[in-house]
Amino acid sequence: MIIAIDGPAGAGKSTIARRIALHFGIAHLDTGSLYRAVALEAMALGDPADPVIAERAARALDLSVLEDRRLRDEAVTAASSVVAAIPGVRAALLEFQRSFARREGGAVLDGRDIGTVICPDADAKLFLTATPEARAARRTRELQGEAGGSIYRRVLEDMKARDARDSVRQAAPLVPASDATVIDTSTLDADAVFAAALAAIHGKLAVTKR
Repeated sequence: MIIAIDGPAGAGKSTIARRIALHFGIAHLDTGSLYRAVALEAMALGDPADPVIAERAARALDLSVLEDRRLRDEAVTAASSVVAAIPGVRAALLEFQRSFARREGGAVLDGRDIGTVICPDADAKLFLTATPEARAARRTRELQGEAGGSIYRRVLEDMKARDARDSVRQAAPLVPASDATVIDTSTLDADAVFAAALAAIHGKLAVTKR
């Protein structure tokens, strides 16, 4: 069983993906962390926007970097959407993601192109979305303790810029798969989103078994 969960930053996809994986007892991969790791290593090598540097970082990616706390830094977050737009980076990470999805027992993968590119034949596809304002508010709450003071406006502008980059890039743009269930999480808490996601997945699996 392969479950694909896509959506923009701050929509809650990673949180729900972890809960879904735990519910079904299968593995989970936050594919966004792969691009964050590439961004972090590319930043150490030079300019992450340089395709040569970014592709070199992707090909030599050390998965132990996925445990690095710096992956959540704002600079790395911004750089991750830059390297994700580079076709060579996406190609370098493609087979790793597909191999993870094919593991025995199944897997839940969350990202931006799981249902459209990585696992187009996934058993169930979800696309979580929310207004930029709702997503920025969530991200602000995460960062508030670190930054001190209100940073909402900057987070909102950064999020809109990232949405624009992710949506218009030529390599795997951020769009819902044609057969994905779209869930707007703007006004929902985590439990409500989980319930909606679970209902959608069971519905897809029931159709598949017929």
